[in-house]
Amino acid sequence: MPVTQPRHLRGDRGAVTTETVIVMPLLLTLVMLLAQATVWWHAVHIAQTATAHALAATRVDDGTTTDGRHEAEHLLDQLGPGPLRDVRITVTRTADRADVRITGTAASVVPFLHLPVDTHVSGPVERFRPNAQAAP
Repeated sequence: MPVTQPRHLRGDRGAVTTETVIVMPLLLTLVMLLAQATVWWHAVHIAQTATAHALAATRVDDGTTTDGRHEAEHLLDQLGPGPLRDVRITVTRTADRADVRITGTAASVVPFLHLPVDTHVSGPVERFRPNAQAAP
């Protein structure tokens, strides 16, 4: 004799499958967005490190914009083609200030989502200033 289900359970057939079909894509999308945020954060940290090194090379007493650009490129080459893509380096130096800006995009984990990365640092140019109060 076949086992029959009570009447109140017959309407729930396939409910778990339907819930899984709805919940799993949402859960996977959430995981992908979390991974994308992590990659973007790492790309920002790489750009910040490269700008800090480039500023240090640019603002020294005999530093030039070429020194700063080479320092940033050297650091980015050492790190390899990681999460920071389409890098653009801008280094400027005046008599009093040095500025470095690095822009790019974070590598894409989520299709069609390209998050921008933009870091900027500036600081005074180092100069030797003899002590005016020094005794002859």
